[in-house]
Amino acid sequence: MVIGLAMTTSVHALTVEDFCDPKICAPTTIKAIIPLDDGMSYSAISDDGKRIDVFSYKTGQRISTLFDIDAVKGDVKIDSFDGYQLSGNEKKILIWNDVERIYRRSFTAQYYVYDIIRGTLKRVSENGRQRDAVMSHDGRMVAYTRDNNIFISNLDYGTDYAVTDDGKINSIINGSTDWSYEEEFYLVNTLRWSGDDNTLAFVKFNETDVPVYSFDQYRSYCEGDPLKDIYPSSYSYKYPLAGFPNSTVTVHSYNIDTRILKTMDLPIGKDYVPSIEFDGEGKDLMVMLLNRDQNDLRLYRVNPASTVGHLILSERSDAWLNPEAYQMCAYGASSFVLGSERSGYRHLYEYDYNGNMLRQITKGDWNVTGYYGKDDKTGRHFFQSTLTSPINRTVASIDAKGNVTLLSPEEGTGLASFSQGMQYYILNYSNATTPNIYSVYQNTGKKLFEIETNSSYASKYTAAPQKEFLKIKNDEGVDMNAYIIKPSDFKPSGKYPLLMYQYNGPDSQEVLNRWKMDGVYYLASQGYIIACVDGRGTGNRDRKWANSVYRQLGKYETRDQLSAASYLRSLPYIDAENTACFGWSYGGYMTLMELSDPSCRFKAGISMAPVTDWRFYDSIYTERYMTTPQQNESGYDSSSALLRTKDMNSRLLIMSGTSDDNVHYYNTLKYASKLNYEGKVFDMMCFTGFEHSLPMCNARVMLYRKVLDFLNTNLK
Repeated sequence: MVIGLAMTTSVHALTVEDFCDPKICAPTTIKAIIPLDDGMSYSAISDDGKRIDVFSYKTGQRISTLFDIDAVKGDVKIDSFDGYQLSGNEKKILIWNDVERIYRRSFTAQYYVYDIIRGTLKRVSENGRQRDAVMSHDGRMVAYTRDNNIFISNLDYGTDYAVTDDGKINSIINGSTDWSYEEEFYLVNTLRWSGDDNTLAFVKFNETDVPVYSFDQYRSYCEGDPLKDIYPSSYSYKYPLAGFPNSTVTVHSYNIDTRILKTMDLPIGKDYVPSIEFDGEGKDLMVMLLNRDQNDLRLYRVNPASTVGHLILSERSDAWLNPEAYQMCAYGASSFVLGSERSGYRHLYEYDYNGNMLRQITKGDWNVTGYYGKDDKTGRHFFQSTLTSPINRTVASIDAKGNVTLLSPEEGTGLASFSQGMQYYILNYSNATTPNIYSVYQNTGKKLFEIETNSSYASKYTAAPQKEFLKIKNDEGVDMNAYIIKPSDFKPSGKYPLLMYQYNGPDSQEVLNRWKMDGVYYLASQGYIIACVDGRGTGNRDRKWANSVYRQLGKYETRDQLSAASYLRSLPYIDAENTACFGWSYGGYMTLMELSDPSCRFKAGISMAPVTDWRFYDSIYTERYMTTPQQNESGYDSSSALLRTKDMNSRLLIMSGTSDDNVHYYNTLKYASKLNYEGKVFDMMCFTGFEHSLPMCNARVMLYRKVLDFLNTNLK
């Protein structure tokens, strides 16, 4: 047994904060890159956060400054800003600061518009905080939401008027989205300007029939005076659990000149609207409808003036349709590109606006993971893919004959940001042992120069534990992608306790050849072997692999994790009697499923923010993979961690944030109550006032300190 092994000098100097504090363990990034219309330059926020500078793709040199806090003219001044958006004509900049988070992605803020020529700053509105502000292409208007209604600020006339007046908290939402759409479709804002700026389109959510979810709000010490809230407050919002009513949605257009609101004639019913965009010319609306079972997608082309919609495309699946496919869409002047997994892999297809398929752009036994656009001069399409391996992400191009050219290294993860016109790209590249390097390339793949190498950051972690990739067979003899992290001073003759880390949710992926310094490296530095395996259900293999878990979550995932654990125990350097599992969110659910399996040999397990019964989780995510409880009662029963606690005989540490709006603390309390009822001893830790991902204060540091303490106590 080896716990707390002596580290080399370099690693010994690293603290738990170096591994676990996001402010410390994350490498330097380039802030808010926006390609400019000339195709030769891009804008980005300066390192000190005070300016928006323009840089040349060709030379990397700073050409000019679009915005400088210290150079603003007029009476309106700001001390800082958090983000920006350029108008279509690049004459105005929408800037925001004083951000207050709502959920994971949404926020309210103070918005301003900066006139580049005049050098002056204007407030978007004097009437309170704004949300989801979007500037018109000409920079003359800003649409935004406040108190669930839509407003338009006309900067030329200094007017600020309401588009809707029926918005009501926990009832009607105009323009913004409800909690479920934000979390599960990654859709926060539905305000869309037409190309001529005469029409504003949006989605209205009626969540009146959605049940209210309430929980007590306890302030954490990091929020200030601990005696400020003698009585805790209560938080209530609309959260549809699996099988319960969702928001009903409608699509609308608003004419700027006539101020007339219209409802689009679409057969939505109880369907979702996961995407709404104007076509490439900015005239017609392209609206996706998805049925509640999420296996039937329809794309409509809608005239916002006449409200008439035409069905131009549909797709069905025997299981679920993956949002990573259908939300990968780009609307051009005469055609559009859409992702689909109909072949068994995720590929790109091009259609005209009547819905006729012009060509399948990519094909093969690999997946497209991102679409960047098309070079109209050469006809080449640019994309990110798993072409070399499911654990890699390569940037590539494909010409009209189907010839593919790799534009990033075969091994590792490449993420590109292309210039307007697709002649240049900034490549963000990393692998398991190399922190992120930002470089500028020509679209032929020729490297021009490096922008950021993170060299000083990299030197800090040179002797930290490293990730090794391997394949492990499941009980059906199929290879699963996996990685192992060993202590830096690993000795093959030693015996090390094993911690299996997992997520394993449908279409997810943990085993990736990329840089990610986090808490599992800290645990490895303290003498543990860390292993992670992507079993059945995970993403970026073929659809058969992912769809195997349909309507029976937890079954095959648990079998695969336990099968992998058996193999790992057979390795000569693993202490087979001292093994544990650890997961967060879906991974926390997996921990509970594994520990309560009759064949489990884990001595201990750690479950962070777990779903303990899928009836307790939101409708969009859960029903995508399980359908509703009314349709699949036996599937929900067999997938419930809460209903299989009788075989829980390992030592458990269960943790959660008390203000988790995603996987509610109720899941953990229910599970703890069941174990108490059954007379089982376990450990429990709460994070008072914290959310699902523990982004605040020192919560992640304390989580991994607790995990290490628990492992040291129980793996003996």
